[in-house]
Amino acid sequence: MLLSMTGFGEAHSLQDGLAVAVEVRAINSRFFKLSVRASEGYASLEPNIEELARQSIRRGTVQVNLRVDRVKTAQDFKINSEVLAGYRTQLQAMYRQWNETASVSLEALLPLPGVVNDETTPLMNPEEEWPPIRRALEAALKNLEQMRVKEGRAMADDLAVNLRVIAAGLAAIEVRSPLVLDAYRTRLEDRLKKVLAEYQVTLDPADVIREVTLFADRGDISEEIVRLKSHLEQFDSIMALPESSGRKLEFLTQELFREANTIGSKASDVEIAKQVIEIKTAIERIREQIQNIE
Repeated sequence: MLLSMTGFGEAHSLQDGLAVAVEVRAINSRFFKLSVRASEGYASLEPNIEELARQSIRRGTVQVNLRVDRVKTAQDFKINSEVLAGYRTQLQAMYRQWNETASVSLEALLPLPGVVNDETTPLMNPEEEWPPIRRALEAALKNLEQMRVKEGRAMADDLAVNLRVIAAGLAAIEVRSPLVLDAYRTRLEDRLKKVLAEYQVTLDPADVIREVTLFADRGDISEEIVRLKSHLEQFDSIMALPESSGRKLEFLTQELFREANTIGSKASDVEIAKQVIEIKTAIERIREQIQNIE
């Protein structure tokens, strides 16, 4: 099963007055790299977050956004009656001084500094709140996993299409390869006959056989065809493994290109050259997809 290295997952939880929101984003990268952005006071949880993330992600750049808030209640706020009374007394004195008859509104005094105190206790030990944060992070990672699996299936389908293109091109090359030698022998004999006829020289069949043999040795692509077939079979086997193996597929893609390139350089035939171009184009599409597979 193939897994994409890109994806997004989020989760929220509310427990014992603690609101937790987690976002996890992943993009492709050669190695595992984690970046954590957390609410103030929670940066110390990064080792815990990394340990949990590594359980489901082996490669890729992962960004975790963690926001933790305490849900406040009316009991968390206290009105400072002394400060409130002080504001009211000062304002009433100013009204009398200015001969104003307006009254002082309590609602207008409440937003003033020091009137309402937040008596919630700041978090002293983030480790105590790790259990609910862990549950939210696990849920976000699970959602990320689902997206990665979905994208991985789409990429597997695309890879399978390109593998079929390569297999079809290889089959055509395998059929065409023996015909190239026969065509070369015919062309060689025709040319020699025309040249030797001008000088009235007899053609020795052994010379033709020797030249054709040399051509066959230089242009023999049977080994490359066998290896290319083997690489295609291995590619299918790795795609069917229960774990995603992007690095193995990346190596095999390099080998596919190497064999195709060798066939193109050794086979002196237009039709084979056309098939090699199609094969190399499909391999390039595979190479681009492999870059995003874990």
